[in-house]
Amino acid sequence: MSGWRHQQGTLAVYNEDHVDTDRIIPARFLSMVTRSGYGPLLFADVRGDSFVLDQPQAAGATVLVVGTNFGCGSSREHAVWAIQQAGFVAVVARRESASPGFSDIFRQNASNCGLLLIELDPESHDQVAQAGTGAAFSLNVENQTLDVGSHTISFELSPAAKRQVMEGLDLIGKTLELASAIDDYEKRSTAFVPPVLQEPRA
Repeated sequence: MSGWRHQQGTLAVYNEDHVDTDRIIPARFLSMVTRSGYGPLLFADVRGDSFVLDQPQAAGATVLVVGTNFGCGSSREHAVWAIQQAGFVAVVARRESASPGFSDIFRQNASNCGLLLIELDPESHDQVAQAGTGAAFSLNVENQTLDVGSHTISFELSPAAKRQVMEGLDLIGKTLELASAIDDYEKRSTAFVPPVLQEPRA
């Protein structure tokens, strides 16, 4: 995957709370044996002329703005794949005192796959959401700022997540960084391997 530091584009605002992973990608599609082809299936059961992603102004949007507790429900990496393959590089959610922006499982899957998650306080989130679908944004990962309209909003990002996005690392990529150390360990490993037991011959 490709790393990035700065993105400019437009928003798609789906400002709904407690959107679970089955709404993001319905379970009947999880039997697919490939990791591709999920983009057109994003929110498959709620799509239609009135749905935000089917509005003309949402075409080509690359940042998805959602409500609070996004990605709750069952764990499935497919939900992250669907968002990424639909063209989104980041998801912006609202953090409440009693509710995180993202569910823990979705957050971990997003980290494993390199999808940027941004949590904002209610006031900052409202400034972004009120801009509406089709509004232009400028997103700077290095500076941790999101510009929408006249607002410049700072967001928190862990050093690990920041590096992961800028260097384009998913879980496999992070493991491959340690390939030499893994090879060295395996060459000097003296782990005990039990001999094959043989039954006595009759």
